[in-house]
Amino acid sequence: MPNRISEIPYNYTSFSDREIVIRFLGEPMWDIVQELRGQRKTGRSAKMLFEVLGDMWVISRNPFIQDDLVENRKRWESLRHALHHRLDQIRERAQKNDNQLALELESNAREAVALFEQDLLSIAERRRKVMQRLARVTKKHNIQFDGLARVSHVTDATDWRVEYPFAIATPDSEKEMAALVAASIELGLTVIPRGGGTGYTGGAIPLTVDSIVINTEKLEGLGEVIYRTLPGREGEVATVRAEAGVVTRRVSDLADKNGLVFAVDPTSQDASTIGGNIAMNAGGKKAVMWGTTLDNLVSWRMVTPDSQWLEVERLNHNLGKIHDVEMAEFRITRYQPDGINPIGEPETIAIPANELRKAGLGKDVTNKFLGGLPGIQKEGCDGLITSGVFVLHRMATFTRTVCLEFFGNDLSKAVPAIVETKDTLDNNPDIILAGMEHLDERYVRAVDYTTKAPRSILPKMVLLIDVAGDDEDIVAAACSEIVHLANARDGEGFIAVSAEARKRFWADRARTAAIAKHTNAFKINEDVVIPLDRLSEYNDGIEKINIVQSTRNKLQMADAVCAYLSNQPHELKEHDADVDESAENDAIMQTKLDAACKLLEDVRARWNDVLNNFDTPAKDKLELLSVETQENLNDGDILFSVLQRRDLRISYRKEVEKPLKELFQGHDLEALRNKLDAIHSEHRSSRLFVALHMHAGDGNVHTNIPVNSNDYAMMHEAENIVDEVMILAERLGGVISGEHGIGLTKMKYLDQATIDAFTAYKQQVDPNGHFNAGKLLTGSGLEKAYTPSLRLLQQEALILEASELGDINNDIKDCLRCGKCKPECTTHVPRANLLYSPRNKILATGLIMEAFLYEEQTRRGISVRHFEEMNDVADHCTV
Repeated sequence: MPNRISEIPYNYTSFSDREIVIRFLGEPMWDIVQELRGQRKTGRSAKMLFEVLGDMWVISRNPFIQDDLVENRKRWESLRHALHHRLDQIRERAQKNDNQLALELESNAREAVALFEQDLLSIAERRRKVMQRLARVTKKHNIQFDGLARVSHVTDATDWRVEYPFAIATPDSEKEMAALVAASIELGLTVIPRGGGTGYTGGAIPLTVDSIVINTEKLEGLGEVIYRTLPGREGEVATVRAEAGVVTRRVSDLADKNGLVFAVDPTSQDASTIGGNIAMNAGGKKAVMWGTTLDNLVSWRMVTPDSQWLEVERLNHNLGKIHDVEMAEFRITRYQPDGINPIGEPETIAIPANELRKAGLGKDVTNKFLGGLPGIQKEGCDGLITSGVFVLHRMATFTRTVCLEFFGNDLSKAVPAIVETKDTLDNNPDIILAGMEHLDERYVRAVDYTTKAPRSILPKMVLLIDVAGDDEDIVAAACSEIVHLANARDGEGFIAVSAEARKRFWADRARTAAIAKHTNAFKINEDVVIPLDRLSEYNDGIEKINIVQSTRNKLQMADAVCAYLSNQPHELKEHDADVDESAENDAIMQTKLDAACKLLEDVRARWNDVLNNFDTPAKDKLELLSVETQENLNDGDILFSVLQRRDLRISYRKEVEKPLKELFQGHDLEALRNKLDAIHSEHRSSRLFVALHMHAGDGNVHTNIPVNSNDYAMMHEAENIVDEVMILAERLGGVISGEHGIGLTKMKYLDQATIDAFTAYKQQVDPNGHFNAGKLLTGSGLEKAYTPSLRLLQQEALILEASELGDINNDIKDCLRCGKCKPECTTHVPRANLLYSPRNKILATGLIMEAFLYEEQTRRGISVRHFEEMNDVADHCTV
């Protein structure tokens, strides 16, 4: 893992110096930097170079600073003078010392600065041209270049960022889309379609500055429920048409008012939109019954890379899971720019079921080619979805919700209850499994779960199950049966009958984003799909990862404590001022230190022994086990089995903290004990763990890793954990994504054949990258992505403390970027104040704060413009 070097100033991001140097100068120049460092040369020159890079880095990723420089010539000249003055100084020193490597570095930096200047100075003219052209196809106020608009569209729910889009378009109607796409392409901008911005893989994150994000949230048209005859099917079917910007929850509410069910219900349904659901092939808890978005679509319309209209219709719809049919058929019709007159004859595509998703899995969105089917599952890379028509379903007359709580330390007994429950309900012809969701122990704690059982402890696992049927007695009996099954596995069950009670049961499931509240709301969220009969093995694999991570973290704590105590801590001498030091007291303290180091040495040896012998038969490591644990061993137990049951524990508090505090007790050593607490707290905040919640009925497991984005080592170790998770999922016959898509975060895990198939499709339909350029292609992973973090501040912390910026930072740092605030916010009105949602205002506030900090540090003066921008955000806030 590369070490984090933080010498480049104004870097309020997760990037290291290495990544910033490579971004502007290329990897060979980083090698030169390292070589010069090794020679202990160019210390002053390196500092000046890093100041140049720091300026370019913060400005290139902060549109508020950019806009100020574009409009204020004096401030721009001041910056330009500083950049060139530093470069001149570097060259002068290198020439004086005949340092050819430093001269090569300076030459490359000068080229980077020239390009930086060229880009910045061309912004105003480019904006004029873009506005002039796009204003012919949509209203001027629908085209935006300001900081709020751009920061609102640079990221999604992940908070990963690569490049800021050049412009944002928020068209008023579906009919504008083809002309808007054509004009954008004419201007040389790649089009990035965007809906609610709730994605967890970065599908809508721009990879190039030459991009325009077309936000579809104003496309709010939602039709009435219409019963129609579908192509190739007899009888009428309930359907509804929704434009791309319709929030998913609105469709569900409409269906409910008509006594029907909309099957597409992702957890993000209060913020996600229909266009995004189609482009991602979103799922949800009802997917266990009726499949994902693809399974429920009757048709959809989109604009293609050649700016034509295209409509896709499902033929011979089975009104259920699409992989249940041998061959799925679709009719594709292309239209003139008016969207009415067809071009040529329709085309029919037939896709075998085994190409739609991996056999035996309820979800699978890894096949981006998908038989060449346009729009669906393509993450906005082959066109822009503008509307869709969906099937609505009839729910059975009676539905009850069962909550199963599992206690005890042996989860190997609890996890099989998922398959056991599903099999029981699936084998009852009068019962429908309408939803089955899972929360693991970490999620139970994170959502502040209220235990229903009369126990004083939280459950280790919770299952929420909707059971439906047309016979109330049969539904009641089925619910009772699965409660009895749970009882046999150290579980307790509770049944909700009324709508109010059922809603309360499901409320905890809606708060799963709270898992990241201790890491400033940043997490790595990877969803995988595991065959149901192998879920227990997946759970075991995740638990092994968690125990390894926990043990390593405790070893790091012990190492840090040992290093501290071995260095004659000054806290040993912090005693009353009227007591002089003495040789006798020094000897006493040294004895304590020696005893502490011996204790730490023994504990670390034991912990390492455990860590290195997870798969060793427990009977061969009896020296690590208590007498009671030895007596309770089962045949075939390995050391991991004993750890998983918690019969063997690795406890820092019991084995290190408690004996050390007893050793260093007393008033005189209070400062030392406080230091031990500080070391523990510092390292514990970097502890990684994997938390699981599942759409358990179809094996879709959301695997979440909360991470401090300012902790470079933690970020990279989290990447290693994701590698392990993906290897585990594939080894068990699963796939790496069930509904979140691929985007940036999962590209490295796609097999080459899948990448090649989509690449060939992309080359066929969009060879010039008119849509989402670079996405889902080789090289489009997280290599160039970063995440901001004001927690990275060091000297900047003094500025925060001396102003109100610190309080503002504390107020906004825990935003989850989920978008669920939008329907609740009175200032977020798509037709009036589209951009002023709490999420967007928080994103903007973070960057305006960075602008204040940067300009305070550079001493070039704080721009009045930033105060105006902050006031604009404040004026659109409610209290």
